[in-house]
Amino acid sequence: MSDTVQQMFSDIAPKYDVTNSVLSLGIHHLWRAKTVRESGARPGMSVLDCATGTGDLAIAFKKAVGPTGHVVGTDFCADMLSFAPDKARQQNVDVDFAVADAMDLPYGDATFDIASISFGIRNVDDPVKCLDEMARVVKPGGKVVVLEFGQPKGIVGLSYRLYSRYVIPTIGGMLTGNRKAYEYLPSTAAAFPAQEKFLDLMRKTGRYQACRYIPLTGGIAYLYIGTVGQR
Repeated sequence: MSDTVQQMFSDIAPKYDVTNSVLSLGIHHLWRAKTVRESGARPGMSVLDCATGTGDLAIAFKKAVGPTGHVVGTDFCADMLSFAPDKARQQNVDVDFAVADAMDLPYGDATFDIASISFGIRNVDDPVKCLDEMARVVKPGGKVVVLEFGQPKGIVGLSYRLYSRYVIPTIGGMLTGNRKAYEYLPSTAAAFPAQEKFLDLMRKTGRYQACRYIPLTGGIAYLYIGTVGQR
């Protein structure tokens, strides 16, 4: 991860949650719930959530796997991650949080049943390496789930592009004091591979026996699900 991107997330960390809720109109909560459901998370499972940020998806997974399950949330930005433990305690869930790079995970092969990353993979230096690492730490037959923005078409796409170009930088800048961050984030989403192109990145690793995607909210976001193959 570049130092510039890391510093950007450090700068916006204190206002990250409230800004997300305002900019997404709360829809990201529905996307997160869909991610947990489609992952097949069940009580007793172990989950790794990469680029966990302030911990929302890791906390949602912990509620799904219950007290007998184990969830680890990692992020490369310590300032962003610093908000996660208190949030988990406030929701009465026990999640382990650690600073780690999603391209170089400090966990053994086949450690987890599920690995996830939401709105983070487009910020890593090498998405294929990240997808390879996530699959490495997941047991054969387990799932890697990726939630990421797409490029919607038609009237939804036009509205979303206008919103991304003008509204997100303005409101994001007002709430966080860092307009450049909210110009950068939509621009990376617009350029990042989506649909079959993203599945091709997963296939390049040679670690997935099957992969598919689910469009969310007219293609504003996509959920990618890969089943890890036998080693």
